[in-house]
Amino acid sequence: MEIENLAPHVQEVARALGDKLSEEEIAEELRKYVDVYRLSIPMAKKTIVKKYGGDSASFSVGFQRKLAELRPNEPNVDFVARVLSANDKEITSKGEKKRIIYGFVGDDSTTLPYTAWETEGLALSKGEVISVKGAYTREYQGRVQVNFGNRVSIRKEDPATIPDTQVADGPPKVATIGELREGMGYVQVKGRVLSIDPKDVTVKGEAKRIFSGVFADETGKVQFTSWSDFKVKQGDILKISKATVKGWRGIPQLNFDDRAEVTKVKEKFPSAEELQKTSVSMISEISARGGAADATVRGAIIEIRDGSGLIMRCPECKRALQKGTCKVHGRVEGLPDLRIKAIVDDGSGAVSVVIGRELTEKLTESTLDECMEKAKKTMNLDVVKDSFEEMLLLKVVTVTGNVTSDEYGLSMIVNDAGTGMEDVRPEVERLLVELEESR
Repeated sequence: MEIENLAPHVQEVARALGDKLSEEEIAEELRKYVDVYRLSIPMAKKTIVKKYGGDSASFSVGFQRKLAELRPNEPNVDFVARVLSANDKEITSKGEKKRIIYGFVGDDSTTLPYTAWETEGLALSKGEVISVKGAYTREYQGRVQVNFGNRVSIRKEDPATIPDTQVADGPPKVATIGELREGMGYVQVKGRVLSIDPKDVTVKGEAKRIFSGVFADETGKVQFTSWSDFKVKQGDILKISKATVKGWRGIPQLNFDDRAEVTKVKEKFPSAEELQKTSVSMISEISARGGAADATVRGAIIEIRDGSGLIMRCPECKRALQKGTCKVHGRVEGLPDLRIKAIVDDGSGAVSVVIGRELTEKLTESTLDECMEKAKKTMNLDVVKDSFEEMLLLKVVTVTGNVTSDEYGLSMIVNDAGTGMEDVRPEVERLLVELEESR
């Protein structure tokens, strides 16, 4: 290890030891512990201070490191950083629901993602500066992630400790839209604007205009929100750098503001019409991403779920009634409707789908009036669900919509659907016979 790289660490140890060792002796000690005993520099510094009876209280300040110095799988790290974002999320861990906080922290060396796993009494806000003791690191999506566990100590510091202008942006990750994941940090993407609409919102009591729409490349589509007016128009081809990726129930969403670099690109690129044609995705790929916007999957309907067929809705809030009763408005005179709730499986995974009246009529080639007449003749609403089941079970369908994820798995509200009415029942029965014979 070169002496110039040791110099700042030597100076930190010297401040903690006073005149007990010279800087040359400290450097030799550091080299021994790092090169011979293979300790990390933080652990070597801590060992030297303890060995020679230094002022551990003053050294605790000097032990803080820059974020760029952190490496994966370190069990104990201390640093000072500015909170760049703080998001609350409820997750299920070991069968129990718990709250976590996640986002990004930054100093003048880099930015890193963090997750706080123990949040009782913890409040983090964007813009504040914190000193952290006892965090640990892991590697996530190819970069260091900082974790706050049950041994961490977090203290609020004067915001002037790290001026906002000194926080490093960090190099953006170049990605396709299909590669976007929640919490990736700064990214650079290129694509075509399929739609854009201005919206007036209120942020911290102030009126602000934002721009929302859909951005696409050959690998997929993503919803975006621009917090600044970059004079973008529908159809523009853009290269966006220093955007961040947030998420809603697993669906990645692209966000950028005046710190981003938005450049209009003039080059050959698929047309809006070509990009609107969503290619079929494997359910396993969507599951790995945690969700997707405007995704298309093709698979067999392996289950028609309860709540399918002819249902009654509340005339006020449109909720489906349970035994003539709305959860909000009580007992009401329901309005008839059709829907299909099903499980679609493509062999790589499964997604729960909800198909509304118009598409249900298309798939079943039956109208609401015909279904009502059938139920009236038999005095049984379930006859409609039974007929849907007989008609669609184990048929192959192609469905398109936003795919969200939660603790129960993937779900899609279908906005387009079709079927070639290919029946996979014979193939399934053949496989079952082969399985039985192999036992």
